[in-house]
Amino acid sequence: MIRHLALITLLALTTACQQERRYEETIYSLGTLVDVTLYAKSPDQAQQAMALIRNELDALHHTWHAWKPGGLQRINRLLQSGEPFSLAPEKLAVIEKAKRLSQQSNGLFNPAVGKLIAAWGFHQDDPGKASPPTAQTIKTLLAARPTMEDIHIDGNRLWSVNPAVQLDFGGFVKGEGLGMIAAKLKASGIQRFILNAGGDLVVAGKHPNRPWRIAIRSPDGKTALASLDAHDGEGIFTSGDYERFYIDDGQRRHHIIDPRTGYPARGARAVTVIHHDPGLADAAATALLIAGPGEWLHIAEKMGIDTALLLDDTNTLHMTPAM
Repeated sequence: MIRHLALITLLALTTACQQERRYEETIYSLGTLVDVTLYAKSPDQAQQAMALIRNELDALHHTWHAWKPGGLQRINRLLQSGEPFSLAPEKLAVIEKAKRLSQQSNGLFNPAVGKLIAAWGFHQDDPGKASPPTAQTIKTLLAARPTMEDIHIDGNRLWSVNPAVQLDFGGFVKGEGLGMIAAKLKASGIQRFILNAGGDLVVAGKHPNRPWRIAIRSPDGKTALASLDAHDGEGIFTSGDYERFYIDDGQRRHHIIDPRTGYPARGARAVTVIHHDPGLADAAATALLIAGPGEWLHIAEKMGIDTALLLDDTNTLHMTPAM
């Protein structure tokens, strides 16, 4: 009897998998194209899932965009005052997590340096015509020492003791947001999907015929650094000097600013991190690129990252044993 029940259960699961069909959609959000592939049991279920994804991406864009009107601009204005203000629990949770990750990264992941990122010209859709700030501007912004330690939270109230703080979650909100969307998709009954936001990925379940196969792009955009099989629940996130940049006086000025120097990070060209917490993976990719080949393994260990690779500025690949 037990064997018969096991066989019936297996047949039922197989039939359920066979009933699922593949659905795809591309959505522009978070400054990039988000390619969605999911498996659903009916067109209605797929449409509802796609609508959920679009609505969540729209909410993320409106709430956390670094320079367009929305929730983050309001938060930054209120932080300037130094007075406590109330914030919704879900927004507080994002800021609290970013604060923890900043501490774990020794401050290399520092969302409080939004003014510095803006000074470099990266608070615009197309930074191609931007120009660097003056050395004095950088010196002044660094002297103010804005960090996530300047953010204080008590209950549902938030304030900053440093008026130089301006939050910019560009190195975190994509991962955190995709993680939230993945959780909601699973709760809605969609168990197999891949969310690809400009090469940053969250996967769930298994591909029907093989593992999810992922290519990690090279900074030249023409080749792949590596390919790997992605597993259920993993987030795969990459930070690189090729994502947003401009050329000034023959130098590549990219958007990942080292909060210690005030200048674009040097020593690494790209970092890829794999972790079951997509927000952590996103933040860690930024922190490890800033850390560079000399410090990256130490920071990875502090942040709980064991699967990562780094391409340094001599085009040498460094990998953790797990990677």
